[in-house]
Amino acid sequence: MRNNVMQSTALLSGAFIDRLRDTLRAFRHRNYRLYFTGQAVSLTGAWMQQIAMSWLVYRLTGSALLLGVVSFSGQIAHLLVTPFAGVLADRFSRHRILVIMQALAMIQASALAFITLSGTVAVWHLVVLSLVLGIINATEMPVRQSFIIELVGDREGLANAIALNSALFNGTRMIGPSIAGIVIAFTGEGLCFLINAASFLAVIAALLAMRIAPGLRDNDGRSVFERLNEGLDYVTRSVPIRSILLLMALISFMGLPYIILMPVFTSVVLGGGPETLGFLMGATGMGAFTGALLLAMRRGSAGLGEFIGRSTLLFSLSLVAISFVRSVPLALPLFFLTGFGMISSMASCNTVLQSIVVDDKRGRVMSFFSMALMGFAPFGNLLAGAAADRVGSPVTIMTGGILCAIGAVVFSRKSGEIGDALLGAAVHTLPQRAEIIPD
Repeated sequence: MRNNVMQSTALLSGAFIDRLRDTLRAFRHRNYRLYFTGQAVSLTGAWMQQIAMSWLVYRLTGSALLLGVVSFSGQIAHLLVTPFAGVLADRFSRHRILVIMQALAMIQASALAFITLSGTVAVWHLVVLSLVLGIINATEMPVRQSFIIELVGDREGLANAIALNSALFNGTRMIGPSIAGIVIAFTGEGLCFLINAASFLAVIAALLAMRIAPGLRDNDGRSVFERLNEGLDYVTRSVPIRSILLLMALISFMGLPYIILMPVFTSVVLGGGPETLGFLMGATGMGAFTGALLLAMRRGSAGLGEFIGRSTLLFSLSLVAISFVRSVPLALPLFFLTGFGMISSMASCNTVLQSIVVDDKRGRVMSFFSMALMGFAPFGNLLAGAAADRVGSPVTIMTGGILCAIGAVVFSRKSGEIGDALLGAAVHTLPQRAEIIPD
């Protein structure tokens, strides 16, 4: 009897270890391990800065509208700059571009820390520095998304790496806001900005330590606008790509503005302070982390089209439910579900796009994805800020959730075509942008 129990335990342990190895298969690549480690530190600092920025704006002004204005200045560049960044990603070294962008972001965070700690900060400073960071992020985001293939090199590794990146992004969302809430309560916002500036050293060091082989680049003499038009034509002709981008644009415009309303919702509706805001953001991050981890455990991309529709619907209905709560204990599980549905939808869309896109247009397609995800958010934030000043944050959040739910239902009708595109892509070998140097 005892031997049978021991054998069963050993089998279960072996199965668990095998599943864990499969879930973490992207870590077989040295470059990806470096990237992941550097990003873990840097993203924690970035989340601290985001929470501190929102709280600082609201503390200085008490205005939901000005929260929207500052957020608008930080995101408008995604609509104007990101498409051209995609052209850069397909033409020049993505690795080199990332190093430059991280260094510039470190300078921005340092300036923000200086003016806040010196007591000279004003709202217009925050608007200008948000605009600067927005330009940096708009350039960096599509480059970073399309750089992943150079870290892992195969279709299976790519899907797993995207899911693990999402898990990392949202794992740090649990940690960063919670730390920021405590730091703000005891020392103020300036230290959060200083910590973020220092965190960029980790990701810059990781990038410089990578061994990236030079790959072929598309340098045939065509102009930037010719390359941009080629990418736009490719996107508009594909029903799966077009459907995903439209869904992401809707979520960005009507759903994600709930984030910039969280200081107002926390203070006015729930009667909480920065610690409460940190806990709510942490709950969102926990839900998102859980969703991303489940995606990393998936084997293959079958059924992702239907999964995107269901995840978006979960995100949308959770927002509607949040609009009715008036206590922190009830809000925490709903924010968990919001984060779960949000990242499950976004990461799945990212995986589908990168699985079906041809490699020589990867940077441009991911730039349109970044533009859909971030480029419409500033207009949504302005609208949400203005609406919240008039009708309150609960009604504003509820309206966004209802409209996103309608979008999820419409998108679900296209899930069959997305499945066909994934099936067609699975029978082709994913071309490599660059030789993957053996670890």
